[in-house]
Amino acid sequence: MIAGTELLTVPQVMERLQLGRTAVYDLLRTRQFPSLTLGRARRIPTHALSDFIRTRLEQEAA
Repeated sequence: MIAGTELLTVPQVMERLQLGRTAVYDLLRTRQFPSLTLGRARRIPTHALSDFIRTRLEQEAA
């Protein structure tokens, strides 16, 4: 893991994006942000979430 990279759980991403579980898993399934699978648990790096938000904001501004 990259030093200083925090990993988020799906419920944490749900809370931060104010989205439901299905919507977050759809984003993961369509690879709109990367994730790690550790056993049966999905983890999303905080930088991936930040990159996703920044990209969406840029798309909305265009």
